[in-house]
Amino acid sequence: MTSTTRPTDSATGSAASALPPLTTGPHSRRLGQVALIATFGGLLFGYDTSVINGALSPMVKELGLTNLTEGAVTSGLLFGAAIGAITGGRLSDAWGRRKSIILMSVLFFIGAMVCVVAPTFGVMLVGRVILGLAVGAASTVVPVFLAELAPFEIRGSLAGRNELMIVSGQLAAFIINAIIGNIWGEGNGVWRIMLSIEALPAIALFIGMLRMPESPRWLVSKGRDEEALTVLSTLRTKERAVAELKEIDEVTSEESKRQTLSIGEILRNKWFVRIILVGIGLGVAQQLTGINAVMYYGQSVLREAGFGAQTALIVNIGPGIVAVIGAVIALRMMDHFPRRLTFIIGFTLTTICHLLIGIGSVALPVGNAARPWVLLVLIILFVGSMQTFLNVAVWVTLSEIFPLKMRGFGIGVSVFCLWIANAFLGLYFPTIIAAFGITGTFFGFAVVNALALLFVWRAVPETRGRTLEKLEEDVSTGAIYIKPLVRNK
Repeated sequence: MTSTTRPTDSATGSAASALPPLTTGPHSRRLGQVALIATFGGLLFGYDTSVINGALSPMVKELGLTNLTEGAVTSGLLFGAAIGAITGGRLSDAWGRRKSIILMSVLFFIGAMVCVVAPTFGVMLVGRVILGLAVGAASTVVPVFLAELAPFEIRGSLAGRNELMIVSGQLAAFIINAIIGNIWGEGNGVWRIMLSIEALPAIALFIGMLRMPESPRWLVSKGRDEEALTVLSTLRTKERAVAELKEIDEVTSEESKRQTLSIGEILRNKWFVRIILVGIGLGVAQQLTGINAVMYYGQSVLREAGFGAQTALIVNIGPGIVAVIGAVIALRMMDHFPRRLTFIIGFTLTTICHLLIGIGSVALPVGNAARPWVLLVLIILFVGSMQTFLNVAVWVTLSEIFPLKMRGFGIGVSVFCLWIANAFLGLYFPTIIAAFGITGTFFGFAVVNALALLFVWRAVPETRGRTLEKLEEDVSTGAIYIKPLVRNK
């Protein structure tokens, strides 16, 4: 759950053309180091949301969880993330990006320790909510920190590393769960060992960020230009640092003149309301693909498909590997592929995959030796389709579709609804699959994905190929909904 942004507006392009060329050297290695440390927040995001996948089964037995309380343990993190996503941005504006990420690392550690020692469902739920606050803040603050540190030439790839770290964290959780589960089995508090591992990257993030610089863009916004130049000089050549500081000053001055719209003014403009509904629809549709049901409950789904407990832990690594590959492909596609076409292909593929999973579950009854393997392949195809065509594309679109004067409100509402949809799916998925099995559940996902495809076809406009200023003008006037798609040559 991350955004990948790169400057596409003509003003930025004009200013950027006057900048000294980007060169390699000690400063570029330092930038890579800063990005690596910061994206440990993304790694923790991925690990914390997915470690529950393998930990749930033994946890259910030890804590005596029901289907509903099992869902609550999973969704507690997600409801916390919805709050963290809204508050994280405001906190980073006031405190700074660096201090906010340090606070996140502390919350990651505290939440992990509370979960590890939890004697009851109630304590576990508290720990998961604390982790959720950190995850939600990471989903907003880390991408902003990376984008504000990056030179415009590599902003897309640098900011995109966070998405890659998220899916890498998910894969790491699947691998570690498989190793621990196959060594110690499901007894002896093995789930506590799985959850304790997440404390290690939290410590690394805390120690690492103590030595990292603050965002130069944030420093300039606070009138601390000398500090901003010092930071830029460690990440660029001296000439480039001076030129970029001048550009940041000019952009910050322009932005300070813009009046942020009140909520009332936004809601009285039908085009602003429409674009907010598009943003909410995209965020909710992304979650209702069912991707996180697979990421959170993959082991349960695979056991339902016919795998044994320990085998399910091992084969569950497959979707994690495909998720990483899909994220890499998606990052390369973003600059070359129309957004609408990406969404249409993505939701078409996920709908087909869900239908095939449901059909496969009917055609291959329980006890058929081919059943678990066929369903595993179809689940992997679904994960690959989602990660390649939908995950990154949704975040990119949300980052560019709102006019600047309402961008904070638009993104905040969309991401909040995204996390809430994620949370309710996490809460009720165990109950749904217990009631309807794989067949009914995935046929249901197929219907929802088909509706999402219809929504994208009818409501989502094309954003690629327009400058940010042109996007703002077209959204404000409604022209974005009637003009033909604009394609880059």
